This record gives sequence, structure tokens and C-alpha cells, in this order.
Amino acid sequence: MSTRAAMASSVRHTRLAMWRHQHVWCLRDSLRQLLRRPLGSMLTIAVMGLALALPLSFYLLLTNVQHLATALGDSQSVSVFLKPDVTADAAARLAASLRARADIDAVVLRTPQQGLAELAAMQGFGDAIKSLPDNPLPFVLLVQPAAGAGRAQVEAMVRDVRALPQVDLVQDNGRWRSRLDALVALGRRVTLLLAVLLGAAAVLVIGNTVRLDIRGRANEIAVQQLIGASAAFVRRPYLYEGAWYGLAAGGVAILLVLLLEGVLAAPVRDLVASYAGRLRFGGLSWATLGGGWAIAVALGWLGALLASSRHLLRWRT
Repeated sequence: MSTRAAMASSVRHTRLAMWRHQHVWCLRDSLRQLLRRPLGSMLTIAVMGLALALPLSFYLLLTNVQHLATALGDSQSVSVFLKPDVTADAAARLAASLRARADIDAVVLRTPQQGLAELAAMQGFGDAIKSLPDNPLPFVLLVQPAAGAGRAQVEAMVRDVRALPQVDLVQDNGRWRSRLDALVALGRRVTLLLAVLLGAAAVLVIGNTVRLDIRGRANEIAVQQLIGASAAFVRRPYLYEGAWYGLAAGGVAILLVLLLEGVLAAPVRDLVASYAGRLRFGGLSWATLGGGWAIAVALGWLGALLASSRHLLRWRT
């Protein structure tokens, strides 16, 4: 029994070594094929890299639009401007009465002094504020509706607050935020469709490149099939070739996105400074870039698989 076990272990070890040797050979051979035609390979990689960089760039834009929306106000917040003659005690009583409502989560009272200080901190308002004889700003209540409240409930609450005698103006920030959220959702859908279309284009580009390579090596493939090479063995170098294309194209796409972030860095810093640092912009995370790179490799492998399987099947038949 020990002899049989040793023989079986030796056979498994030999098969594993042969399998590993075949894959290493195919990996090297596919890379050599790419290096034999550097111009054609670089053009294919450039086209695929541009196709992959576009959805990543759109995703970068949408992410920062969401950051902008978050910095400029909460999605359901309501700003209540009181009349100029309302005193501090009356504003505090009104804030307490609004906090008692079931459809309101929180109410923050902003004094005229706080509003004036916030304006003074903004770029371009300091000199104008210094020239004012007195503070013209009223008390402001920042009302946060109850969590999970729908637009109909928020609008009903806004109507009730607007009817109060102490209230001069009600600004419903949730209305423009709901529109912005709808636009962002539409942008995400367009980005997804664009990514699918450009991914399909990348698969077709790789498939066509591999198809031409297969036709150029028809005699070599015929000899391999005559000596008994399996379809998987014949197809394997082209699968690695597609993966190499995807790996290189993914790197090009990431470099283009990083270059775009670098070009926009200075204007973004100026925009953030103009809002006194309240805005927050950022690039794509390394996890997102890594995921895009992995998808590029998978698309290259898929394009090579479709092209090689179709042509090798047609030759066998």
C-alpha cells in the first residue's frame, strides 16, 4: 500500500509540474508575441485604455458632484428665516415648539452674530461686512425633518412653518437636493451603460487582435493539432495574450485617470478655498482603481476566449 501511495503521489507531482510548466511556457510565449509587434500592440493597448478610462472619469465626476451636494447642505434640511423684529427669546421659544413636532428631528438656532461671522469668513465678504453700520441678518432656524420622511410630509411641514407669524422666509433645501439626487442617479445609470458599451468595445478590439494573430499562426496551430495537442493547450497562449492586453490597458486607464486628477488639482484647490474649506473633493480610491484594473484583465481574457474558441472550433469542423 505504501508503494502504491508513493507511486500515486509521484504521478500527481509529475502532472502538477507538467501543468505548471505548460502555463509558464504559454505565459512567456504570449508575451513574446506581443513584443514581436510593438506598434500594433501599443495601438491596441492605447485604444482599450482610452475606452476603460472614460467610465472611470465619469465615475470620478459623479463622486465629486455628490461630495459637492453634501457640502452645500443636507438633503432634507429646511432654513427658516425669522422676521427682523423677532427677539432672541421669541426665536428660542419658536425653536422649542418646533422641536416638539413629531415630523421634526432637530432644530438649530443660528443667531445674527453667527451668520455675520460665517459671511465674514467667506472670501470677498470681509470688507463689505466691515462697512455695515449694524447687523442686518435675522435669526435663522435650521430644521431637520424626521428621518424617513417623504417629500409630501416635508412639504406639509414647510407649509405649516411658513404660516407662522414670526416666519419671514422658508427655504426648502431638499427640493434642489432631490433634483440633484435625481440627476446623480441618472448620471450613474448613464455611466453604467457607457461602461458596458465601452467594455464590449474593448472585448471586440481584443477579439479582433487575437483573431488576426490566430490567422497569422495557422500553420503552427495545424502542426500542434496534428501531433495531438488539445484545444485547451492550443487556446491557452491566446488567453494569456488577451490577459496581457487587459493588464497593460488597465494600467494605461489608471494612469490617464491619475493624470486627469493631477490636471484638475489646482482648480479644485482654488474652488475649495473660495468656500472656506467647506467643500471636499477627492480622487478615486485605490480599491476602485484596482477593481477597474481587474475588470480590464477579465475583458481582455474574455475577448481572447471568444475569438480563439470560435476560430479553433471552425478549424476542427
